[in-house]
Amino acid sequence: MHVGSYTFQEFKDKAAEFHGYPAPGLLIGGYMVEMAKAALPPNILFEAVVESKKCLPDAVQLLTLCSIGNGWMKIVNLGRYAVSLFDKYTGVGVRVSVDLDKLKDWPQIEGWFLKLVPKKDQDTEELFREIEAAGDSILRLEKITVQQRLLGHSHMTRIDRCPVCREAYPVSDGAICRGCQGEAPYEHSRAVEVEECMPTRVPVAEAVGRKALHDMTRIEPGQSKGAEFLAGQTITAGDVCRLQQMGRNSVYVQDESLPEGEFVHENDAAISFATRMAGPGIACTPEPREGKIDFHAACSGLLQVNLEALERFNLTPNVMCATRQHCALVEEGRLVGGTRAIPLFLSRENFSRALSALGDEPIMSIAPLRQAKIGVLVTGTEVFQGLIEDRFAPIIRAKAEALGSTVVGEVVAPDDREAIADGVKQLLERGADLIVTTAGLSVDPDDVTRKGLEDAGMTDALHGAPILPGAMTLIGRIGGVQVMGVPACALFFKTTSLDVLLPRLLAGVPITRRDLARIGEGGVCLQCNTCTYPKCTFAK
Repeated sequence: MHVGSYTFQEFKDKAAEFHGYPAPGLLIGGYMVEMAKAALPPNILFEAVVESKKCLPDAVQLLTLCSIGNGWMKIVNLGRYAVSLFDKYTGVGVRVSVDLDKLKDWPQIEGWFLKLVPKKDQDTEELFREIEAAGDSILRLEKITVQQRLLGHSHMTRIDRCPVCREAYPVSDGAICRGCQGEAPYEHSRAVEVEECMPTRVPVAEAVGRKALHDMTRIEPGQSKGAEFLAGQTITAGDVCRLQQMGRNSVYVQDESLPEGEFVHENDAAISFATRMAGPGIACTPEPREGKIDFHAACSGLLQVNLEALERFNLTPNVMCATRQHCALVEEGRLVGGTRAIPLFLSRENFSRALSALGDEPIMSIAPLRQAKIGVLVTGTEVFQGLIEDRFAPIIRAKAEALGSTVVGEVVAPDDREAIADGVKQLLERGADLIVTTAGLSVDPDDVTRKGLEDAGMTDALHGAPILPGAMTLIGRIGGVQVMGVPACALFFKTTSLDVLLPRLLAGVPITRRDLARIGEGGVCLQCNTCTYPKCTFAK
């Protein structure tokens, strides 16, 4: 039986040339592809989905214009021997598979397909004769519509230079290329296992008079943990007993066993990393301890973490840096991060890759909070008319003063656009450089706070944030004056979007839609009976 325009022998030869040998799966696949082609309307542009990665994709590439390279064939490896051809625009098409019930009349094909007969016991020539005789009679065809996600081509994202290896790669793969993330299918030519170059251990008794190669820690469970011996410290006879009490019967000491220039000691690596990482407002410990350098806040403010650079660095083998959360409010002197090399000696190659991953900009810095002059605009007709007592202004005042700012004026306006715009004008005349409005930001027809702010000249507005409570939050500006709209939830919950975003405004940190989107992970307050914010997971 012919395979399309080819005789069986011609297709068998073509398959052998393309595939390396005339695989039975490829021969049957030829009949499957031709059956599917014949069932499609004439003159349509079609694409293919193959449900097995073995042999069948080659049949598609031999008999159609679809290939993996041009993106017109996709392999969805379900382990089923089936192929679908479909209209590339609508997804309507046909699926062809092997019908197991029809194999009973073809013992050689059934034994091969279902792996009932070991390969060494198969009669290959008889199998080929059955495949030719059976043709498409062993196949099943059904109409299908391919899922929308498989239609069209997935366009490659922006191409950039990997900061580690300097080769081009799609930025969708991450902060550095997948090869530098450890997925390269080969060993680096200059890569050397660090363990092979470690100095020889010596018994503690033989270490007297020599210098320790690294910090050695003494642990007293439940009491203390610290470096008992420091790198470079000369070991004396009196130290032998102490070392043995620490459970050390042998130690590493400084010698010339490592090839000069090929490796970097953990302390030297940590110092180099910390020098690159620390930006304004970040202080480092003077010397590494146990191979690690800690970072502390040199002033109070908002911690800024270059998340992309941090990810690039931590994807580099055998190094690490841990920080507190980006935009965490920190006090002067508090720990904000730490870095170190993982092994005692870091290969020069990985040391260089880690420095390249860091780039030229620091990973951490502190943005001090300015002492803002805040104007509070309370909106709501019921408050304006005195029907209910205003509780909003005291809340805003307390939170502002806790952050070092002052409230220069409070204005109450009804739910009226003109009145709200006039209230803004009054606060600006009192010298406010940050206006905080309350309520009127929901979907109620009477909620016109945003429109009133726009009438007052507000621009660059972002309305809505993935924060609960606080989804209706608004951020914008009127000229050089910052604007924050606080939804009514701030009256009923101790911690809301106000607590998350006000420090960012005071620190002068830009807030974009992407910044708000990132808060979505962790953006749900658990409303604990005893609130410990910011020492919790909310908006982290």
